[in-house]
Amino acid sequence: MACSASSTILSSNPTSFSCKSARSIASLNPSNKPFSQTLTIPKGFNGLKKPFQSRSISSSNSSSRRSFVVKATAADELPLVGNKAPDFEAEAVFDQEFVNVKLSEYIGKKYVILFFYPLDFTFVCPTEITAFSDRHEDFEKLNTEILGVSVDSVFSHLAWVQTDRKSGGLGDLKYPLVSDITKSISKTYGVFIPDQGIALRGLFIIDKEGVIQHSTINNLAIGRSVDETMRTLQALQYVQENPDEVCPAGWKPGEKTMKPDTKLSKEYFSAI
Repeated sequence: MACSASSTILSSNPTSFSCKSARSIASLNPSNKPFSQTLTIPKGFNGLKKPFQSRSISSSNSSSRRSFVVKATAADELPLVGNKAPDFEAEAVFDQEFVNVKLSEYIGKKYVILFFYPLDFTFVCPTEITAFSDRHEDFEKLNTEILGVSVDSVFSHLAWVQTDRKSGGLGDLKYPLVSDITKSISKTYGVFIPDQGIALRGLFIIDKEGVIQHSTINNLAIGRSVDETMRTLQALQYVQENPDEVCPAGWKPGEKTMKPDTKLSKEYFSAI
């Protein structure tokens, strides 16, 4: 896996759960303690291609507790842009292992691209998910981590990762896929569709201080552009480093910016 511990802030440790399924996974639950939710292993799940290992990829202040229950705080103010990103803690799949992801562990360290997609094993979704994975190194250079989220279980995520791209799967990904099986994260970020039980294609850029600086929400049939997400992130980082300048429409690194002043802005307009 190309992603290293220095680029991903995750943590996991053994936990127990119960799962109603014709296929027994009792070997994952030596303590036989009950789990707070019932999860069903999808039909496409054919087991691990490599042995399951519980592991820890964490910062020094990460929590040692691991749970399948998603926790998301409620948004105090609307709109979300310009305000603190609602924190959440949830189970995810990364490098074909179950790990724990907590958004607040990135605060002060990295920018975050948080994107929601409707469902695993669908059509537009894998094109977006793999496109972000293929550009992961470019986002790493901008000190940015990517988190994908859907309402599917971690078992469905794992099965999809283990499916070849040519068959509609994802193959190995360079960032975590988060399980929002309780729908609480999608609801908190305002992308949940109640009558369908899934999320719209919402994307949020969160800065190092934990503030949402950008959001887009597409309807289900419309895929997103990784290039535009990258451009917006670069513009955000530029104006944060140069607070006396603003980026005009379509701005890309190296192009002329603008002074947010009635007189000084004329320098930009006279040059275009």
